[in-house]
Amino acid sequence: MANRSIALHAQIGYRDPELTRKAWAEIYQQGLDAGQPPERYGICLDWSMGYRRDDRKDRQRGTGLIIADEAAVAQLTAQAPVAAHFGDFVLGFPAAVENTRMALAGGSTTIGNLGQYFTFRLPDWDDDIACTEATVEAIGLISGQPVEMLIHSNLDDGFAAQFTDMSSALGAVLTEKHIIEALCGVPLAHCFGHHFTEAGPRLAFQRAQARLNPTPGSMIYGATMGYRGDDVENYAALAGYLSTDILSQHLLPSGHAINPVPVTENSRIPDISEVIDAQRFAIRLLDSFSGMEKLIDTSAIDRLTDRLVDGARQFHSNLMTGLTSAGYDTSDPFEMLLALRRIGGRRLEELFGAGAPDPAAAHGRQPVAPSPTLTAIERMVDRELEDIDPELLRAIPTMEINAIVASTDVHEHGKHFVEAAWRRVGINTLDGGVSVDADDLARTAMAEGVNVIAISTYNGVASAFARQVADCLPEGPARPLILIGGRLNEIADGSNTSLPRQVEAELEALGVIPCANLSDALLAIDRHLNKTGDIS
Repeated sequence: MANRSIALHAQIGYRDPELTRKAWAEIYQQGLDAGQPPERYGICLDWSMGYRRDDRKDRQRGTGLIIADEAAVAQLTAQAPVAAHFGDFVLGFPAAVENTRMALAGGSTTIGNLGQYFTFRLPDWDDDIACTEATVEAIGLISGQPVEMLIHSNLDDGFAAQFTDMSSALGAVLTEKHIIEALCGVPLAHCFGHHFTEAGPRLAFQRAQARLNPTPGSMIYGATMGYRGDDVENYAALAGYLSTDILSQHLLPSGHAINPVPVTENSRIPDISEVIDAQRFAIRLLDSFSGMEKLIDTSAIDRLTDRLVDGARQFHSNLMTGLTSAGYDTSDPFEMLLALRRIGGRRLEELFGAGAPDPAAAHGRQPVAPSPTLTAIERMVDRELEDIDPELLRAIPTMEINAIVASTDVHEHGKHFVEAAWRRVGINTLDGGVSVDADDLARTAMAEGVNVIAISTYNGVASAFARQVADCLPEGPARPLILIGGRLNEIADGSNTSLPRQVEAELEALGVIPCANLSDALLAIDRHLNKTGDIS
């Protein structure tokens, strides 16, 4: 029997509601048969659910679950006795109130995702006042429930993905607690994990968060940035981060469930059997960890934890003092939320970070502890550069390439990777934005006179987005080369299936070059140069 003091979490949310109901029942039953069923399900709503119901019909859809109404939610959550965790595309979006009502109808007592309020943007939607109004109203609805509720915030979906310093991300914990707990009266549960591929920083961050926020955590997300190989290799990454997370709960329990993410997650939507395989793997790993914490000396981790806690408190203090001095009302949750969203992560860290000022450093400060995202991306760049022909690397700086790099959604790791790699090889890069609209990207590219457009995508819109960009560009020698990488699959328009199809062939037919790695991108640029004689 697995250690039941550590809960299991699984993500569920297929486009097809019937398949989602089947997953809800089967994953629970298979876990029960294996000795420990999941206690919490994270419901992956489609990003089109972020629009109000009367504005949703003609919006482009991704690959997640689209729920019709409260009755459909109740039918879903009745499939097995698992706590429903509504995270994505509830708080932070125009439909925050109606989606919160749906979550409550399904018996959910954990609703989020506050982190998305600060950084996510729906396509063709720029009304941040409406998003803030809906979010504050939804928080009020949650606070008025007759049972104890939690508001969930995934730090990695919020400012943690933008900060260069781990202590800034933990400072955001304190700032969010001020808004949600002190001003709105609802306990706030935090989640992290996507970016933390190294055991030491992952463990230290968990321990620091537990000290800064005693409210039980929602879950620790899988370190999916470590999923860079085939399925067998990715099981090593799964074992690595799960071992750290299990150990963290033995050493300093924080209430976080562990989340065994299927090893296919970075390439496509996992099917039900793959979710079950990951759950069974975690159950067996839990069995093997009894007494393991006694072998660990945490003194070095605790020193890092102390620095993170001190830096977090300094960041929060600096931020609150700075906002007050600038005339913001820090006792008004609406004003606080909107101010933070509009200032943005980069500027917040520049102004209020705990690190010493350094004009040469990213965001103008030496980090108390560098973000794991930055170190992981630099290592990925190092590995990929080793596989590229040295002659091509010598030629690239002579081509005078001006590129714009953008992402179709807030998952900007690929964008950061391309920018870091291209700076290293001598390509001039412009920031095309995150969650950018296709027509805006094309317009900016032409205005800036770039000769390469690089698109990073994760949200199941690769073909549709690339087509929109291509349609907005003029024909002729000034037309930029379009490269795209990331999750290159998509569910066909009008389909209710949950199985996305690969769209590389469609992209190539559009004249858009799919890129699986840095080498693909550089070779495509080189071929374009050889074909035209002048890349511009």
